[in-house]
Amino acid sequence: MVLWWHSVQNFTLVAALTRWMLGIIFAVAGTWKVFVLTPQVHAKSFFVDGFKDQWIPDFMLWGLGYSIPVLELAAGIALLIGLWCRFTTACVGLLLLLTTYGHALQQPLFDIDGHTFTRFVFVLILLALPKGVDQISLDHWLAKRRAGDMPDAVPTTNS
Repeated sequence: MVLWWHSVQNFTLVAALTRWMLGIIFAVAGTWKVFVLTPQVHAKSFFVDGFKDQWIPDFMLWGLGYSIPVLELAAGIALLIGLWCRFTTACVGLLLLLTTYGHALQQPLFDIDGHTFTRFVFVLILLALPKGVDQISLDHWLAKRRAGDMPDAVPTTNS
C-alpha cells in the first residue's frame, strides 16, 4: 500500500478527489430527488409550475423535470466509480448550463456564486486534466484490462 501511494501522481489525486466530490454531490441530490421527492413532484414543482409563464412547452418541462433527477443519480454513481468519466463530466457540465439558463429565466440577476458555480468549476477542472490521468477509476482499470496490461484475476495452471 505504501509503495502504491508513493507512485500516485498529483494529477491522479486531483482527478480522483474532484471526481469523487462531484459524484457525491450529484449522487446525493439525485437520490433525494428520485427516492424522497420523486421525479413527478420534481417535474411539477420545479419545472411545470416554475416555468408556466415562460416560452418552454409543457412537454419539455415534464420531460426535463422527470429525467434530470435520474440523470443526476446516474451521473453521480458513474463519477464515484469512475465510469465513462469524460462523457459523464461533460453531461454534468451541460446539465449545469441548463440549470443556469433556467434560473436566469426565472430571475435574470440570480446569484451564480452558490452551488452552480462551484460545481461547474469541478467540471472544468476534470475536463482540463490530461486524458487518462485518473488512474483511480474504473475507466483506467478497464483500459488496462483491454490493453492486456493486467494479470488475469484467477491464475491458470497448466496440467
